[in-house]
Amino acid sequence: MKIVMLGAPGAGKGTQAKMIAETYGIPHVSTGDIFRANIKGGTPLGMEAKTYMDKGALVPDELTVRILLDRVAQDDCKNGYVLDGFPRTIPQAEVLDAELDKLGDKIDYAIDVEVPDENIVKRMGGRRACLSCGATYHIVHIPPKQEGICDKCGSELVLRDDDKEETVMKRLAVYHEQTQPLIDFYTKKGVLKTVDGTVDSTDVFAAIRGILD
Repeated sequence: MKIVMLGAPGAGKGTQAKMIAETYGIPHVSTGDIFRANIKGGTPLGMEAKTYMDKGALVPDELTVRILLDRVAQDDCKNGYVLDGFPRTIPQAEVLDAELDKLGDKIDYAIDVEVPDENIVKRMGGRRACLSCGATYHIVHIPPKQEGICDKCGSELVLRDDDKEETVMKRLAVYHEQTQPLIDFYTKKGVLKTVDGTVDSTDVFAAIRGILD
């Protein structure tokens, strides 16, 4: 079972990807994690990616796909995997499809966690992070015991720049321009499934299980 997770930043697709991985016993493959692991391990692919990242440039699609295929060729992926954060663009999806096709393989499901932009702005604007220990909260859904103070280490909680309204709006604009076309791409392939991401995460997961089971 090979799954691609789609959805705007803050839609909760990462959370759902982890739940799918745990429930179905398949790896949660995040491109960010793979890059970090390859760079930390000093692999040839990692070092090649690092030359781009050090210059502040985007890693080319072809290299990203090579790193990804190297990861999904490992034994723990033989029963499938759930991709989180890739593909982000049509060219990436096309390269991934072409490479999987060479292996006689394909993506089985593209799951779109659908959340309206206004919900995402509210959701992300309510996030608070502890810069000391990394704990995260939400002023409505997971509030700290004491307002503005981390339960775990007592440090001050902050609204990260990434979660400020103007930043979220910019990220959403990029998402709609680059990633939204993937919905059409996977619809044409006959593998797109859409779930309502505005409900509680357990209800979102129940809808996903209804598709995968």
